[in-house]
Amino acid sequence: MEEQATAAGDAGAGPKVETKEEPWEDPRIPWAGKARRADILCWAGIMLSGIFYYVMLPFRASLLGTHPVLSELLNGSTEAIIAAAAFARVGHGSLVVALLAAVPGLMKFDPLYWWAGRLWGERIIAMLSGKRNRGAKYMGRVDRWGRKFTWPAVLVSQFVPIPNAIIYVIAGWAGMRLVTFIILDVIGSLLWAGTLVGLGYELGHRAVVVAQTISHYGLWISIGLVVVIVFFQIRSQRRMMRVYVEGRAVRADARAIAEAEALADAEASAVEEASADGAVPEEDQAAT
Repeated sequence: MEEQATAAGDAGAGPKVETKEEPWEDPRIPWAGKARRADILCWAGIMLSGIFYYVMLPFRASLLGTHPVLSELLNGSTEAIIAAAAFARVGHGSLVVALLAAVPGLMKFDPLYWWAGRLWGERIIAMLSGKRNRGAKYMGRVDRWGRKFTWPAVLVSQFVPIPNAIIYVIAGWAGMRLVTFIILDVIGSLLWAGTLVGLGYELGHRAVVVAQTISHYGLWISIGLVVVIVFFQIRSQRRMMRVYVEGRAVRADARAIAEAEALADAEASAVEEASADGAVPEEDQAAT
């Protein structure tokens, strides 16, 4: 009888629930499951763009008052574009060069985020949106308006006070073609650079003096920027890992409850089957 109950319990329990976390389950990566080659290439490109930003940061202030065109070509920063136009106003450089050099500086990594949107969709949008979850709001507008939203959004992305990357990944997620995205991005970058070039040309000598002053204290400014950025990056990573650990604990508790319920059901089924097997001989004996 005990052997029958044990066998029934093993059969009723069914397959055991796997409790081990997948090795690639990490909240800091945007894809689900095992990484594909495209996932690795795109993510490596985004990581390299971040490294490039940090490597160039110490030179950002020092180049502003000495080589502003080179600075805008490398960084595409607002202050570099204004400074390049201001230097052109006082006879050091050309407005056309200041305008055209800003375009690659502004959009050099933008196609990577478009590609990320095509590959990972809502996951990368949620990662970039942060607590405010701006991405979900814009995704809703894409569902309602389609290209009537995505095309103008890419055009004015340089002008709006939200991270440009969110708009670019949404454009990729929405199915915008790469050629269309690049054309719209070039037009938008030219519009933004033209606005800043006009401002720098208007400021003229005053902007040149400010740029040269910033370059003079460039080392200390760069150190301050690095400290601030590293502080916020560390805090963001800690918050993300805390959320991940809490979510992992909740999932573990849910699995434990499911296993306990499955075991209880199996034991109940075993007892019922054992009782049924024991009742048959008694009925046969009574009939005899």
